[in-house]
Amino acid sequence: MHDLLIALLLGIIEGVTEFLPISSTGHLLIAEHWLGARSDLFNIAIQAGAILAVVLIYRTQLQAMLRALFDRRADDAANQRALIAKLVVAFLVTAVGGLLVKRLGWRLPETVTPVAWALVLGGVWMVLAEQIAAWRARRIGEQTGISWTVAVLVGLAQIVAGVFPGTSRSAATIFVALLAGTTSRAAATEFAFLVGIPTMFAATGYELLALARHGDLAGEDWQALAVAFAAAAVTAFVAVKWLLRYIQTHRFTGFAVYRLLLGLALLLWLPAGQ
Repeated sequence: MHDLLIALLLGIIEGVTEFLPISSTGHLLIAEHWLGARSDLFNIAIQAGAILAVVLIYRTQLQAMLRALFDRRADDAANQRALIAKLVVAFLVTAVGGLLVKRLGWRLPETVTPVAWALVLGGVWMVLAEQIAAWRARRIGEQTGISWTVAVLVGLAQIVAGVFPGTSRSAATIFVALLAGTTSRAAATEFAFLVGIPTMFAATGYELLALARHGDLAGEDWQALAVAFAAAAVTAFVAVKWLLRYIQTHRFTGFAVYRLLLGLALLLWLPAGQ
C-alpha cells in the first residue's frame, strides 16, 4: 500500500507539471530523491499518461487532421496536411536525436543539483525569451502559423529538454516557437503539445521494447505504474485545461519566478553532491 501511495503521488506530480513550463522530469527526480528512485520505464510511461490527456483535449483537432489525410475535400484540408507534415518533421528530429543520445549512453542524473541549476537557468531564460517574444509580437503582429524552421527547432528543443532535466519540454518547445516566428502563445503552445503526443508515446514504446529484449519486464511493478499512469492522466487533463485558459490573458513570467525560487532553494538547502 505504501508503494501505491508513492506511485499515486508521483503520478499527480507528473500530471500537474508535464505541461506547465516548470519541468516534470525535474520535479519527479526531486520527489524521487526522497521517495525512492523509479525505473526509466516508470518515469516515461507516466509521462505518456499525461500525454493521453492532451489527446482527449485536442481530440477535435486530431480528428480534423485525420479527415484531411484521407479526404482532400475536407474543411481546411491543405492547412491540416501541412500541420501534420510539420509535426512529423519535429517528431523525426526528436526521434533521431533521441536515439543518438541513447546510443551515447546518456542517463538521467542521480543528484538533484543539476536539476536545480536547470530550473534557475531556465527561469532566467524564460524571462528573457518572454521579453524578446513580446517585442517581436509588437513589431510584426500576431503570427499563428508554424513554419518549417519552427518545426525543426521544436524537435531540437525536445532533445535538449530530455538531456537536461529541469529544462522543461513544454517551456523549451513553446519558447523556441515564440522566438522563431510564431508570436501567438496559444498557437505555439498547441504545436508544442501536439508534437508531444507521438514523442512521448514513441518513447514509452521504445522503453518497453528495450526492457522486453533484455527480459526485464517482470521486474516492473505494473500495479504501481498503472496507478501513477491514471493519476497523471487525470491531473494533466485538469492542468492543461487551466493552462490554456491562463495563457489567453497572462504571460509565463509567474512560472519563471517559481522556477527561480525552487532552484535557488534547492541549491541553498541541499548538501553538496546531492
